[in-house]
Amino acid sequence: MIFFSKDEQLENLGNGILEATWTAFPTLARNQIALTWIVYDPPVPVNTGGALTPNAFWNHSVRGFTYRGVERIYPASVVKLFYLVAVNEWLEKGMSQTSKELERAMRDMIVDSSNDATSFVVDILSGTTSGPELPTGPFETWKYQRNIINRYYQSLGWEEIQTINVCQKTWGDGPYGRERAFYGEMLENRNMLTTNAIARLLHSIVGGVAVSSGRSQAMMALLKRSLKPDDLPTDVEENQVTGFLGGGLPQNAQIWSKAGWTSQVRHDAAYIELPDQRPYLLVLFTEGKEHAKSQTLLPFVSKLFAEAIASL
Repeated sequence: MIFFSKDEQLENLGNGILEATWTAFPTLARNQIALTWIVYDPPVPVNTGGALTPNAFWNHSVRGFTYRGVERIYPASVVKLFYLVAVNEWLEKGMSQTSKELERAMRDMIVDSSNDATSFVVDILSGTTSGPELPTGPFETWKYQRNIINRYYQSLGWEEIQTINVCQKTWGDGPYGRERAFYGEMLENRNMLTTNAIARLLHSIVGGVAVSSGRSQAMMALLKRSLKPDDLPTDVEENQVTGFLGGGLPQNAQIWSKAGWTSQVRHDAAYIELPDQRPYLLVLFTEGKEHAKSQTLLPFVSKLFAEAIASL
């Protein structure tokens, strides 16, 4: 069972938005976009600081629309959401101890999308480190340890995450040594996510049921983005708003998000609140060199979804 129910009204709106997007961006192929959209009808079960028990939360049905939401796509930095939840789980269960450095790394991984911070977090999660290639025996042990993050997510039993792979660090220039060997000859072991899997994880954070209500709230605090121009870093590539979903929203909107981009992909995953409208969650993945560079594609789609919410 996927966690949301499909709905004719949202299907019509979602398909209309896709058609408008293909018209506006004629070089965007049908298989270069994937998305999952969740609408929170009143009474709203999210962003309440965890007022609902996990059982009550998961039993609360939500409406959604998805296009290619089960396709495995390289997630770039959106994978950091999965490492954020995992490290909170480890801390909650006493599998890792908190420290100033770990807190700093968790913040920088999400707020600034730092790859170096992510590397540190993955080391903490798995008890492994990067370095030169390893002999076969030690390398098998190393790989088993690194896959602890995948085992944790599989243990949740969610249908949406059966096909995902979350075990790789995020890189500026790419992996070397044992990390390169771990990717596989044809990069077959690189991180892979679906927009449905990300939507479910983000839904659990916003619902206050990811790890614990207190930890969900702490994660929300890291994901919060300001839309005020004065608050945005001047480096457009770094601010996770300009050129992403936040770039298509009015300044009085509120957004909690994690973007990801490389020379080949441009993605964003966001929970959005517009004044006097239903809150919603939108995960949007786009692929292809041209679209990865585009500062207008994600804001264009985001604006259409914001307008669609106003029509509900």
